[in-house]
Order: sequence, then structure tokens, then C-alpha cells
Amino acid sequence: MRMLLDKAREAALQAVAAYNNPLASFKSGSYVVLMHVAWTALLLAVFHKQGIKPYYRKPGSNRFERIDGRRKVWDLRECVRRYWGGEDDAVAQNLRFFIGLRNLIEHAEVPCIDLEIFGECQALLFNFEEFMEREFGSSHGLNESLAISLQFSKMRGPAAQEALRRLLRPVPQEIKDYIEQFRSGLSGDILGDMAYSYKVFLLPMVGNHRSRDALAVEFVPYDPNDPEQYNKVVTLIKQKLVPSLNVGYLKPKEVCERVAAAIGKPFSRSYHHPRAWRRWKVRPETGAAEPAATDSRYCIYDNVHKDYVYTEEWVRFLITELLKPGVYEEMLVAAGL
Repeated sequence: MRMLLDKAREAALQAVAAYNNPLASFKSGSYVVLMHVAWTALLLAVFHKQGIKPYYRKPGSNRFERIDGRRKVWDLRECVRRYWGGEDDAVAQNLRFFIGLRNLIEHAEVPCIDLEIFGECQALLFNFEEFMEREFGSSHGLNESLAISLQFSKMRGPAAQEALRRLLRPVPQEIKDYIEQFRSGLSGDILGDMAYSYKVFLLPMVGNHRSRDALAVEFVPYDPNDPEQYNKVVTLIKQKLVPSLNVGYLKPKEVCERVAAAIGKPFSRSYHHPRAWRRWKVRPETGAAEPAATDSRYCIYDNVHKDYVYTEEWVRFLITELLKPGVYEEMLVAAGL
């Protein structure tokens, strides 16, 4: 068991080193593979501690399967299944996300997804540390060995990201589809859980009242019993924002592009999208007496521009529904003009 714990800890530290290396372009790929190793070793150590033998058995037999004379050890997917079962747990869902993603990116160069999955990557590490300390004590924590990665003042903007994509291999469509489909299949509670995806604001500490020994960066665990501490921060952030209409909403063209990419079938603005919103009664017909009578979960009416904009939830809903057998064809038949 001690060897497994050492392996888990070493793999996690190597994963962080790979991700924080400023010269590396394939950060997420190296990180995901190494954290896969780390989590597998950690869960195997837990099973050994519980007196469970984490080895595959031959069907209908108590004898273990063997590979080159050695017992076949459970892989990470099996470890997650054995520990959490089918439970809709944020930590388990985070691991399931990376199990599927690892299988896709292990042999692909996809640096452009680093920012896209940063929240899940950070949660994967925090979950690992908390899990290890809970199961084996605080002496096994990683925080004494880790430092906060230094950041440049600005993240890559859209133009820089696009330039990078032109220089490097494009992200395979199957990876884009996997990320979108996995997230769209999660409940709202899991999607917003910090254990699934850890999102933070980085704000400068201003003023001249800080003590000399104050930490430059400190992660404060979320306390649902004291939400006011976060409301104060959000209020400060909101005061810096320039008011803008329809922030976070999507135009029909954006909806159609993302849905078509995810389902692998045509989904046009003029033909397919109207049939979709008619089928699920998301908005009224053009020229209706009450144009604002929409399903606000998916769509709102823009009174200034006299048109409709759509939500991220609408995109996730469409992808989930249209991937079900026969629903795409039924939509075209049932909602035909």
C-alpha cells in the first residue's frame, strides 16, 4: 500500500509540474495522463486498506485473471465504479470526464483545449488532495510541495487563440464533441459543483493594510453557510463591468453551429432550428401578439432588436435530445411547415 501511495503522490506532483511548465504546449494531455495514474494508484491503495483485492476475476470463477503471470489490476474506470457505484457524485463525475477524455487525447496534440478544461483540471487536483488526506491523513497532503503557478497579466484573447490554432494541429472534432456531450449530460447541481469544475476569480489585493506575513495567494474553501463573503467579491466585480445587453446569450447562428458539430448532422438556422423551437414550444411564431411568451430556460425576446436570443441550456438540451435515436428525424417530420 505504501508503494501505491508514493506512486500516487509522485504522479500528481509530476502532473502539476507538466501543466505549469511555461515551455510546454501540450499541458492538458500530460496532466490528464499523469493524474489518471495518480488517481488509479490512490484508489487501489484505498481498496487495499479496506481489505479488498482490486483484481479482475475470471467470469464465473473466484480465480484472478492474469497477464504475463501477474494478476490483472482494476483500471481507473473500474475503481470509480467500485468506489462510487452509479452515484451522481461531483468527484466521480469529474473522474469519469477525464477517463473518457484521456482515451481520446492520449495520442493527440490538442493544446487549444487547455483553457477550455481548466476548471475540471483544477478540481481534479483539489479532489485528489482532499481524498488522500481524508483516507490517509494530512501527512500525505501535497500543499507543502506545491506553489501557485505564476500568471501573465492577460490570458490569450480570441485572436491569439485563433492564431495558435492555425499554427498547430486542429482539435479533433471527436474531442470537441466529447467535452460538450459530457457536460450537457450533467445535472445543474453537478455542473455547478466546485468538485466537478473549480472556477475562481483572481483579484489583486489592494490597499496598504496588509500585514507583512499575509499570503500573496490564498484559496478560501466555499462555505455555503456564509455566502455573504462571496457576494461582496461579486459586487466588486460587477462594479467594474460595463453594462451590455444579452451577455451570455447566443444568436441562432451560434446555436446551430454548435449543435451541428456535436450531433454530426446538418442543423441550419433557416430549416432545422425553427423546427426545433416549434417542436419543444420554446418561442412563439414571428409576428405573434405576445412575442415575449418564451420558455425563458432556453430563449428570451430582445425587445430592442425585435428578435430572439438563446441560452447555453438550449444548446445542451438540443444536443442531448437530438443524439437520442430517431428524435432528429421525428423533429423534421412533426414540425414540418
